[in-house]
Amino acid sequence: MSRAMNRLPILAAILLMPLSASCSSPPITAPACGTPGQWMVPAAAQAQPAEPREVLERMRGQQVVLLGERHDSAEDHRWQLHMLAQLHALRPRLAIGFEMFPRRVQPALDRWVAGALAEAEFLRLADWEQVWGFDAQLYLPLFHFARMNRIPMLALNVERSLVEAVGKQGFAGVPEAQREGVGRPAAPSPAYRKALRAVYDHHPARSRADGDFARFVEAQTFWDRAMAERIAAHLQQAPDALVVGIVGAGHVRDGQGVAHQLKALGFDRTGLLLTWESAASCAGLGQGFADALYLIDPPQANPPRLGVATEQEKDGLRVTQVTAGSIAEAAGLKSGDLILEVAGRRADSIAVLRAAVQRQVSGAWLPLKIRRGGEEQEIVARFPPGS
Repeated sequence: MSRAMNRLPILAAILLMPLSASCSSPPITAPACGTPGQWMVPAAAQAQPAEPREVLERMRGQQVVLLGERHDSAEDHRWQLHMLAQLHALRPRLAIGFEMFPRRVQPALDRWVAGALAEAEFLRLADWEQVWGFDAQLYLPLFHFARMNRIPMLALNVERSLVEAVGKQGFAGVPEAQREGVGRPAAPSPAYRKALRAVYDHHPARSRADGDFARFVEAQTFWDRAMAERIAAHLQQAPDALVVGIVGAGHVRDGQGVAHQLKALGFDRTGLLLTWESAASCAGLGQGFADALYLIDPPQANPPRLGVATEQEKDGLRVTQVTAGSIAEAAGLKSGDLILEVAGRRADSIAVLRAAVQRQVSGAWLPLKIRRGGEEQEIVARFPPGS
């Protein structure tokens, strides 16, 4: 899958796919984009180099700057920290919006910025393991930067269960009282629908009915809308502020996600910045792909990946896809298997599986209990040296 889509709803465990399937760079089919540490501006043909000061000056005049990320990429988060520091120097009245937090934990974010919480207590009150679950060490430098400079942190997201409800019932099928105040999203562009269709088709569920794709689109645009509305609300209170959004790359690329919804809300000055692996081609991305790409080396210190996509069911996690050549395939996992337990713990959420996988070290074994064809069995996922 392209790096364009990141943690789309309903397809719950795309993040456990290898090679950061949620938003990895495309395969190399043309000359490398450039040198790590270089800024490139996408164009219809070949991306063009840009001076850092040019990129920063353009971002300085925006209302919102979205920093797209691969959630498990240490390199992306290091880049985000540097960008926050530079943007804060240019626009001291800054706020940082995080896709990682649902609105209900905003009080924990406020207390953290005020210096009233230790790390462990903050992560517990923010319900980190349940609502996000990616390695907190990747994000803590961003949180400490906000705290050190007393920069407001904004919880941009809604409950994942709400996005899933929209995906199952459609926007109109979810009672207004349960929508957390989120309004009807602006209609997606044809290009966005096409991109979402590719994601939808790439991760087929066991069965689908007419209208499922339409609801899938509604769920994704609802997610975009929720984050856009939270950003817009802050700008209405502080019109001279700059809001920097820390969000998945799929909500950023081509301005089709959060920026599209912000424009519908009357905020049309949004900067789009992404990282790009320097060895990959950046030809033909199109001028609207992003305002600029920051070139990085392929990440070397990402958490391990199992190589499955799953859907939550009552008794566990249903495997909907196993990637060829992955640890999951080597362990014997198959599409249709129901994961019941992970290292002796009931697989009652994607967070359980994600956390167990991220704890694995090179050479470790991860026991899984599964149900296949009505029979339960034990299998072991072996993480090879250097995984």
